[in-house]
Amino acid sequence: MKVAIIPVTAFEQNCSLVWCTRTMKAALVDPGGDLDRLKLAVERAGVTVEKLLITHGHLDHCGSAGVLARDLGVPIEGPQEADRFWIAKLGDDSRNFGIPGEVFEPTRWLHDGDTVTVGDLVLDVIHCPGHTPGHVVFYHAPSHFAIVGDVLFKGSIGRTDFPMGNHQDLIDAITKKLWPLGNDVTFLPGHGPTSTFGMERKTNAYVSDYALS
Repeated sequence: MKVAIIPVTAFEQNCSLVWCTRTMKAALVDPGGDLDRLKLAVERAGVTVEKLLITHGHLDHCGSAGVLARDLGVPIEGPQEADRFWIAKLGDDSRNFGIPGEVFEPTRWLHDGDTVTVGDLVLDVIHCPGHTPGHVVFYHAPSHFAIVGDVLFKGSIGRTDFPMGNHQDLIDAITKKLWPLGNDVTFLPGHGPTSTFGMERKTNAYVSDYALS
């Protein structure tokens, strides 16, 4: 498994290109915008994109997913269907924020306990509501690596003051679904640098063991 991070949109959202080194098949996770930049990254990696994966329905994470899926002729998998509300308003959010965005229908809505494949890689789907109700996390157990979108950040957590956000749901998702995966799991957040679950349990002001004790 290899991962390249390609920040996109004015929000510097961490789109990622994930690929299987045996098959060179790839997925773009959260292609929120800047499609020329994403296509260049794919070309430089020498991989074939076989699908798009979406963690949640916010504009910076999936605004350009429908366009890119048509361009590449690939399916879209994710998020969980409770985020249909957010995807339905991508056009309005696009006009409000000045970032390209288009409503789309995922090829496959995802659910807690599902798996998605990228080449020979198998990623577990973990439903982690709170930031949005249909937010999902993608976890590759053999690599101890998780793509967590806007659930968790280095030193912070996702906002819950958006429509349909829920602070307690987010805390529960982090502590009951992510922490049990292990302190050695490295995670890629939707914005900013990577970290590990163990480091956040020690130092994160919102969800460290001390903060929640």
